[in-house]
Amino acid sequence: MLARSTPARFARALLLTAALTAFAAPAVAQSAAGFRERPPEDEVIYFLLPDRFANGNPSNDRGGLSGDRLSTGYDPADPGFYHGGDLRGLMQRLDYLQGLGVTALWIAPPFVNKPVQGPEGQESAAYHGYWITDFTRIDPHFGSNAEFRALVEAAHGRGMKVYLDIVINHTADVIRYRECPANDCGYRWKGDYPYQRRGGLDGEAINPGFTGEPGSDFTTLLHPDYAYTPYVPAGEETIKVPAWLNDPAYYHNRGNSAWYSEARLDGDFAGLDDLFTEHPRVVEGFIDIYGAWIDDYGIDGFRIDTARHVNPEFWQAFVPAMMEKARARGVPNFHIFGETYDFQSGTAAMHTVVDGLPTVLDFAYQRTVQDMVTAVRHPDAMGYLLMEDAIYAGGVETARRLPTFTGNHDMGRIGHLILHAMPAISDSELLDRATLAHALVLLGRGVPVIYYGDEQGFTGDGDDRRARQDMFETRVPSYADDRRIGAAAGPFDTNADMYRRIAEMAGVRAADPRLRRGAVKVRVADQEPGILALSRLDATGETLVVFNTSTGPREVNAPVETTSLAWRAALGQCPSRAAAPGALSLSVPALGYLVCVSEGSE
Repeated sequence: MLARSTPARFARALLLTAALTAFAAPAVAQSAAGFRERPPEDEVIYFLLPDRFANGNPSNDRGGLSGDRLSTGYDPADPGFYHGGDLRGLMQRLDYLQGLGVTALWIAPPFVNKPVQGPEGQESAAYHGYWITDFTRIDPHFGSNAEFRALVEAAHGRGMKVYLDIVINHTADVIRYRECPANDCGYRWKGDYPYQRRGGLDGEAINPGFTGEPGSDFTTLLHPDYAYTPYVPAGEETIKVPAWLNDPAYYHNRGNSAWYSEARLDGDFAGLDDLFTEHPRVVEGFIDIYGAWIDDYGIDGFRIDTARHVNPEFWQAFVPAMMEKARARGVPNFHIFGETYDFQSGTAAMHTVVDGLPTVLDFAYQRTVQDMVTAVRHPDAMGYLLMEDAIYAGGVETARRLPTFTGNHDMGRIGHLILHAMPAISDSELLDRATLAHALVLLGRGVPVIYYGDEQGFTGDGDDRRARQDMFETRVPSYADDRRIGAAAGPFDTNADMYRRIAEMAGVRAADPRLRRGAVKVRVADQEPGILALSRLDATGETLVVFNTSTGPREVNAPVETTSLAWRAALGQCPSRAAAPGALSLSVPALGYLVCVSEGSE
């Protein structure tokens, strides 16, 4: 469970929560009744890094630490260090997000991190949140547990959900190996360094009977130095919370991952301490850790970082435990989605079938959208991809709950991906292609994720930290000189071109249950730049969504249900009548899209 406050601290926390919640209340109260009942496919998710979103409290910019940037992690002019954003700043912008059509916040890990790590001269800070040391507390750079509670309550008061980005595969880089002081140890394979020998095949016999397999007898793991000799440096012996995380016996200790075969699961993630997730104590410990965030705060879902680097048996225990925790807490539609970072739908589906993950981020959909809007592939690619939806555990219903996205904090923004493929593109075409990418996500199959800043036209210069710009006024030169998509007058401009376009699409999606939950039928999927037409169907009728990936207008006779004779436009220009039973004649603008809603045979 999470650490509890003393009575005095608890009283102060309640006052702070009340004050912050009142501050974050919308100008016009909006009913939040029934938000818990919304299924995952009804959401529009907004993914943000608190450090880069809004700075509501400059006094916590250094996280309560003193010294230079290598001690505090704070350097707003360096893209690899903390810039000052926090949870209070996020609360202050809930109106802005709600106006965009956002219904769920996906927050990068807000837990206490090791502030700075890396070799001398190559240090960077944990502004992103993925180097956790204390899994029970909010990092002071972002605020406090009381402020997180206030954020959740403020979001829930508006009917907005809160998803936490969680990490289980690894912790911060704390453990060292005596064999390589520079912390550059290569992966040592099980065949060369079995658990039952110290230092290789001819080494001293240790851990008799231990196999390391899930379900084996872990009481026979007596020594963790089968591959390397792990140790915790002086001064860091108790840095991790809960305390059991400080014991090297709960880590694989085989050196840095080689990114294939067994090393994909058992290797340190670029030096980060890789947890022995086959160990029953690790399974039990993380069920307790993350179950407490559900119990204590009533959050609505988890995005699971590096999920593919954890053995399936862990997820088979963890996921049901979290879902049961959520149901007991009154959260019936808890949404769990794993990061599997593979562009093949078969691999993504495997993680739902074998691992038991309810859903995964749909990287295959992202790559298809990217390729369509950069003319690398054409609408038929999406047609083929959607044909594979049945392979997920739970079939097409699961596919409709997969979060889809145009870009992210690791691969880069869709604006950059377009510019990389088309460096000479005009401003107007860049705006149209970026808009079309978001339309394919917001109006296509799946649960749309908006990456923070895309609604303000951010592009960035590449992947990773180059795609993690400040929403507030930046001091990073390489952020300040970025090319922008469309017009935007300020960092939170609700009249920005991309903001208005995304908000319009989100509004259409919110108004039409078929766009969120309807069965998907591919009607047209051209093998050249041109038309992708999708019908969304339910017992009440049909909604037709048509995209044009070509640079000229296109005419198309789209197949529809024979009973869909009368039509109205939800977006763009749609005829009021079908051309004949089973066919709707449409004109689609260049790089444009339409949403046409059937009103039956009347």
